[in-house]
Amino acid sequence: MELEKGGIPMAGRKPKPTAMKKLEGNPGKRKLNTKEPVPAKGMPACPDWLMPEAKKEWERLAKLMNQMGVLTEVDMAAFAAYCQSYARWKEAQEHITSGGSTFETDKGYQQQTPWVGIANTNQKLMLQAASEFGLTPSSRSRIVAGNGKAKETEDEMEALLGDSGVFG
Repeated sequence: MELEKGGIPMAGRKPKPTAMKKLEGNPGKRKLNTKEPVPAKGMPACPDWLMPEAKKEWERLAKLMNQMGVLTEVDMAAFAAYCQSYARWKEAQEHITSGGSTFETDKGYQQQTPWVGIANTNQKLMLQAASEFGLTPSSRSRIVAGNGKAKETEDEMEALLGDSGVFG
């Protein structure tokens, strides 16, 4: 939960990081936050404690995401959460595929297996984290990237007019 000064919860959408706004081409044309903390470039190491399938997902995506500028050293925990949720979702789906999504109780009723709830919970967590990194079609569709790199500088005229205060 985002907090305002004094610890009061903020209403509305959480702010989008400036790096994502730049990748999206700043569609709202609002002034970008120049005082936002910018983590140093660098790719986080894959945590040893991740499940084997989560490590595979890390290896599949980490380098590409780092090249796009959406994964840095400080993003380790958030990306690990995505990878771990992915692994648990996949594990649950495999159990459902092999054993079905329901079972018969002692009294003859059909009941949903716990794996369905595990799959649903981890799918939700996985997609939330994926969206943070631009890994879903809808979040990616808002990104405008050339050669997989964020645009480093704004248009010179926009920068001049925006900084002068005359038109911004």
